[in-house]
Amino acid sequence: MADPIRTAEYFKVQVADKPGQVASVLGPLRNANVNLLALYTFPRNRRTQVDLVPEDPAAFKMVARQAKWKVQGPKLCFLVEGDDRPGALADLTARLGAAKINITAVNGLTAGQGRFGALLWVKPGAVKKAAKALGIG
Repeated sequence: MADPIRTAEYFKVQVADKPGQVASVLGPLRNANVNLLALYTFPRNRRTQVDLVPEDPAAFKMVARQAKWKVQGPKLCFLVEGDDRPGALADLTARLGAAKINITAVNGLTAGQGRFGALLWVKPGAVKKAAKALGIG
C-alpha cells in the first residue's frame, strides 16, 4: 500500500537563539488547543527558525496574531505518514529525483509501532510538479 502523502500548510516564525524561545511559541499554541502535525526548528542567521505545520491553519493564525508573532506563510510542504521500512524515504526521494525536482529539505523520523513520518520541502514553483511525481492531486 502506498504511503499517504499530502500537501500541508506550514508557517515560519523566527525566535532568538537562546533557551526557552521555542517553548515561548509552543506554549500559546498549547493553551489555545492548536494541534501541530509537525514541527521543525533549526538555526538561521543567528536566530532559530521554527517551522510549524498546524492541523488547523486558521486557529494557528489567530494565536500568532494575538501573540504578535512575525509569521511568514502559509507555504506548502509535503507531509508523509506510512509504515516504517528500510528505504521508505529512498523511494520517495527517488521519485522526485526522477522527475528532476530538487528537494530543499527533508525531515524523517520513526513514529513508533512500525510507523514513520516525514516532511519534504521543494521550491514553491515545484510544488505542483512534485505533487504529480508523488502521486497526489
